[in-house]
Amino acid sequence: MKTFAIVFLLAFGLSASAQSNAPRSIGKDLMVKPLPDLEGKEALVRANVYPPGTSNPPHRHDAHVFLHLLEGQLVVQVKGGQPVTLNPGDTYYEAPSDIHVVSRNPSDTVPAKALIFMVKEKGAPATTLVKD
Repeated sequence: MKTFAIVFLLAFGLSASAQSNAPRSIGKDLMVKPLPDLEGKEALVRANVYPPGTSNPPHRHDAHVFLHLLEGQLVVQVKGGQPVTLNPGDTYYEAPSDIHVVSRNPSDTVPAKALIFMVKEKGAPATTLVKD
């Protein structure tokens, strides 16, 4: 019984460790600009790269998010919605209340690149991780 418990714990621990080491998207903020006509709001422009096999954990933005896919392919889904596969030239919108449950690059070889525009609360984080 001890051997079974040790094997189970090792297997579960290695599986959880492998999941936490999955590649994530890499974002670079290009501009943050206060929006004086929208009190307390700012715009954020970000370039994101999704390496092959990227799978981001569930998260939210608490912002109006407009994503334009430049290269590669991206599968996205918000809680309660259907998965959407984006191709170069496609755009996608997320509302401030949306929880982003799927954000992954389905390719094993080709990175995906996106230009993202957000309208959010001034000084608020662009992304917040959430539990499923």
